[in-house]
Amino acid sequence: MISRIKEDAVRAPKTIIYKLDNGLATLSDEEEACTNPRWAYYFARNVPGANIEKCQEAACKDPGYAYMFARNIPGADIEKCQESACKDPWYAYCFAMYITGANIGKCQEAACKDPYYAYKFARDIPGADKEKCQEAACKDSYYAYCFALYIPGADIGKC
Repeated sequence: MISRIKEDAVRAPKTIIYKLDNGLATLSDEEEACTNPRWAYYFARNVPGANIEKCQEAACKDPGYAYMFARNIPGADIEKCQESACKDPWYAYCFAMYITGANIGKCQEAACKDPYYAYKFARDIPGADKEKCQEAACKDSYYAYCFALYIPGADIGKC
């Protein structure tokens, strides 16, 4: 029975996921890889000679893969990745924290849509507009408290 399964596995067509996971993807698989943000990111990362612009276009359809693309793919267009990553407060925070050349103001605008990330942004990102972060963090009483307690220069009267 096991030998039969092994024989079938050898003859079965290989999907792009299988190829990417097992290091079998080639440039001829690029079209299929670029139909999904995850596949496009891993294709650009793992296949030498991949069309970075084409893979980036596909990867940037998802904020998480846009952030990872900017962080891990040499030659990535940072502005294009940031545009997508800043659609999610968590990835906007990560982008500002870990990507050299990130537009801090743009990341802050996105991060401040969530009180938790507004607090973290003010705490962790050099050059953050603390007043704007405080305004957003104070929409939640817990993060208003954290802001007042842990952010130097916080205006307690604003919360």
